[in-house]
Amino acid sequence: MHHDQPDSVPRSVLFATIHHLHEPPLFLSAAIATATRNSTDSLRIVLYSHFFNDLHNPPPDEVDNTGPVSHTEYWDEVQRLLTYVYVQATQVAQDTGRVLMDIDVLLKGSQGHPPEDFVRDTQRIYLVPHPHPAPPHLASIQHRPDVVLLPPSEHTRLSHVPPHSSRTRLPPLYPVVAMGGTFDHLHAGHKILLSMAAWIASERLIVGITDDVLLKNKANKEVLEDLPARTARTRAFLERFKPGLFHDIVPITDVYGPTAWDPDVQALVVSKETLPGASSIHAHRKDKGLPPLETFVIDVISATEASIDDADAERLKSAKMSSTYIRQWIVDHQARPEKIPA
Repeated sequence: MHHDQPDSVPRSVLFATIHHLHEPPLFLSAAIATATRNSTDSLRIVLYSHFFNDLHNPPPDEVDNTGPVSHTEYWDEVQRLLTYVYVQATQVAQDTGRVLMDIDVLLKGSQGHPPEDFVRDTQRIYLVPHPHPAPPHLASIQHRPDVVLLPPSEHTRLSHVPPHSSRTRLPPLYPVVAMGGTFDHLHAGHKILLSMAAWIASERLIVGITDDVLLKNKANKEVLEDLPARTARTRAFLERFKPGLFHDIVPITDVYGPTAWDPDVQALVVSKETLPGASSIHAHRKDKGLPPLETFVIDVISATEASIDDADAERLKSAKMSSTYIRQWIVDHQARPEKIPA
């Protein structure tokens, strides 16, 4: 296990443990920055916690007060967690000129082991030490020669933490959840949206991806990814984030997609920017006699507005998590789409 500053490698993975959800993981900021700065193509940040254990099959040694949480009740907390980590990594990647760097944040149960492909396909493994006996995901790899130890950051507690907004009236998970988007050059904002939709889905996630025919007027359309590429990237990410879920990814030519006719959909996930589309969907389903949908809003991924109340809200505003920004960057740097890391 190494402690010195390493040279950069193409692909890295960072493993850490989350002990609570009531505030962003400030203790990870320095580790995330180091891992991002020393990865050129991709970085996977894998966060382990008992909060992320399977609701239906928790580990037998878990006690009631440390078990998994209702995914809908803790929607806001998990959204803040993902946003904080993505913003930390995205800002460093952009500051070092790595706008096309592929960054994933994945949530795993406390008893999980590192997926074999994560370890096999990675040139370096970063670990943030655990204060207690090492959980399985750390114990199994901590003595590998390619492991680098990154100590947690010293930090003070936030002066104000957003209150827990209970959604106890809702089921902890929904069997079928729907969402939609363009998903061009899949970036952190997209991944937060996809992750949160997968977080509350137990059986099937319907992802409507805007068909190419609707994107003719997009800025810098010559570097816009085609539908097969956007679909493949979306599916690959979802398989990493929640492999046990059925990912129903379909092209759409209107705001509705399968929500226009599928009676099995129970929940809809949208961003603040696409909230008007949700109103159209609700009105359409009411007209067709379809069951109403519970709407969940991602409200922290806008490049111009931050509704998270923490010390890094300004970083969110400056982290340009936008396909338009990425396409402009590609054009300005005369990059070619085929050179974008997969």
